[in-house]
Amino acid sequence: MKERFDVVALGELLMDFTENDVSPQGNTIFEANPGGAPCNVLAMLQKMGKKTAFIGKVGDDMFGKTLRQVAEEAGICMDALLVDPDVRTTLAFVRTLPDGDRDFSFFRNPGADMRLTADELPRTLLENARIFHFGTLSMTHPGVRAATELAVTVARAAGAVISFDPNLRPPLWESLEDARTRIAWGLAHADVVKIADNELEFMTGETDFDTGAAILRERYPNIRLLNVTAGPGGSYAYYESRRVHVPGLTLGGTVETTGAGDTFCGCVLNFVLDHGLQGLLDADLTAMLRFANAAAYLVTTRRGAIRSMPTPTEVEAILPAFDA
Repeated sequence: MKERFDVVALGELLMDFTENDVSPQGNTIFEANPGGAPCNVLAMLQKMGKKTAFIGKVGDDMFGKTLRQVAEEAGICMDALLVDPDVRTTLAFVRTLPDGDRDFSFFRNPGADMRLTADELPRTLLENARIFHFGTLSMTHPGVRAATELAVTVARAAGAVISFDPNLRPPLWESLEDARTRIAWGLAHADVVKIADNELEFMTGETDFDTGAAILRERYPNIRLLNVTAGPGGSYAYYESRRVHVPGLTLGGTVETTGAGDTFCGCVLNFVLDHGLQGLLDADLTAMLRFANAAAYLVTTRRGAIRSMPTPTEVEAILPAFDA
């Protein structure tokens, strides 16, 4: 029997250089934090005791080697991580703005993650995933887009639940219309969707979450569980006729928000693995969002993502704050 994985993800594995202090000379100091949204999600799932695997490509350089090592240390199976001998590992420089938002500068023209091709996909791995997760950074260019679309097709045919996070990064797209088209494709092929408030507005033109969610669910009736994240405003779950909102935790100590959405997504997929997508009640959705919001908050108090994911014990310790 082939090895079975709880979640297999495909996409970018990159180094986030995050602002971290100022030197005595007044220069910005950047900390190299291993990241990339799909692998961040898997790192959280590993903390929850799930079995995960990653599909992607890095460069034959110091960053690619470090990323493999860190992901393997997190427990993620990296057998399907390929190395490109000609193109460097993608880098992202992250500046935190005064309002807590982030400004990204990507070094990815090209980056190794863009060079994954459809004929390099590990089909057996995809056919043995309970959940397949992807985003849109693996859809910005034709070759890796074809690989992503084929991976979804293979995983779906084998019975996997399909999970999608748009993770919109405007600088990486030739046009926002192209981004909108690819996000629409992802939404049309997913069972579980995590979408941020700005992405919901981008796709629907609506700032009201309930209205925007209703539009998406009408356009894409395939979506069985739709989660909308709103930073400190918390998160919303839309499932069948149910709508649940849980506020965010604002306990102070936030350093930067990189990886918070991925942490949330990992917690949601852990819930789906444990509870399925049938017959969920308001109490189930509330428990899911509380745990996911708490975990996401904890990540904002640390720099980076893969190495910063909280343990279940750490998350459970702050859950009483929701009732304070």
